[in-house]
Amino acid sequence: MEQFDLVIIGGGSAGMSAAIESYNLGIKDILILEKNNYLGGILNQCIHNGFGLQEFKEELTGPEFMSRFSKKVNELGIKYELNTNVLGISKDKVVSYSNKDGYKEVKAKAIILTTGCYERNAGAISLGGDRPSGVYTAGQAQLYLNNYGKLVGKKVFILGSGDIGLIMARRMSLEGAKVLGVAELMPYSAGLNRNIVQCLQDFNIPLYLSHTVKEVIGPKGHLEKIVLAQVDERFNFIPGTEQEFECDTLLLSVGLVPNVDLLSKLGIHFAKSRGPVVNQYMETELEGLFASGNVLHVHDLVDYVVSEAREAAQGVYLFLNNKLPNTNEKSLVKPLKGVGYVVPNYIQKIDNDDKLIFKFRVAKPYKNINLVIKEGDKVIKKIFKLAIIPSEMEIVKIDKKLFELNGEDITVEVEEK
Repeated sequence: MEQFDLVIIGGGSAGMSAAIESYNLGIKDILILEKNNYLGGILNQCIHNGFGLQEFKEELTGPEFMSRFSKKVNELGIKYELNTNVLGISKDKVVSYSNKDGYKEVKAKAIILTTGCYERNAGAISLGGDRPSGVYTAGQAQLYLNNYGKLVGKKVFILGSGDIGLIMARRMSLEGAKVLGVAELMPYSAGLNRNIVQCLQDFNIPLYLSHTVKEVIGPKGHLEKIVLAQVDERFNFIPGTEQEFECDTLLLSVGLVPNVDLLSKLGIHFAKSRGPVVNQYMETELEGLFASGNVLHVHDLVDYVVSEAREAAQGVYLFLNNKLPNTNEKSLVKPLKGVGYVVPNYIQKIDNDDKLIFKFRVAKPYKNINLVIKEGDKVIKKIFKLAIIPSEMEIVKIDKKLFELNGEDITVEVEEK
């Protein structure tokens, strides 16, 4: 059986970044496994700009951003296999996969999982009514338009205000389609503020907050109209608020879910982010198995994905050099009031850290609040926020010396004034 020091599953921005960082740290025996016939993942279809402002200090499109990493992977001679379907991971870190060369197994000293996330579809949200053609996820429509030049419809309604949906509202408008509106179940948008302005307001596309699609109508097999209705605070439809929109296309931008299918048989626990539980080195509960990027928690910026992948690579370096002892001394990290999730999920008491990095999202929009990080009853850090929203991930770096790491829980919560 062929062996590698490091196997990376997923060749998107996280996978390539982890591979490059690992190589620079001295880990040369690396294999990347990628399901598509190219490196770069979802970035290949993201032709809009806005990428790289933090990583490269300039504004790039998705393909431009991706190409800088794929070029570096090739320059370094890092091995990768494309059109490869990873079938499983064993507890002793044997990775099984298939491609044009047939079925294969490789043994890894360490693994980084960077399989990204997938879109929730009509079935996942129990969309009411018919099941006609013309209902797509926003990412599907983006792929068809940007990669294959196919406009999926000309009279479009979008359900969900996630960033992909907002970007596709603008993209469809620029290609001549009429976007009738965007509906959002919550009383606030799920997308970044800049996308609300640039993709909806600049194109006079209405945003219906606290609304959702009550019924999809397409009895002849293709979408004819949707029925939109307002919901109350318990997400029940409010009678008398129904509106009909004639349309040939409904795009769904109703959330992303970490793609953790390969972990289902490993006995690993999952966090509130729906990704695997990890320590500060992005190591899961299975020793030597690391995770980073959208498979761990959904990021709002690819620049953050890249930096987190480097954290995982640094964790692998320490692991392969026996600098991450198997210790049970750890402090759990828990989200409390107003916080949806936090990464990492526990901190191991190891002397390699200078700073601890906490990433989290609030559960709803807030104004004039404090973010409070505690260890037990001791306040470690308090950060004032004039405004904070769920669509923007928060990153807080704190000197490790401020923590005792004596087993007490570390908590992150919102303190309202």
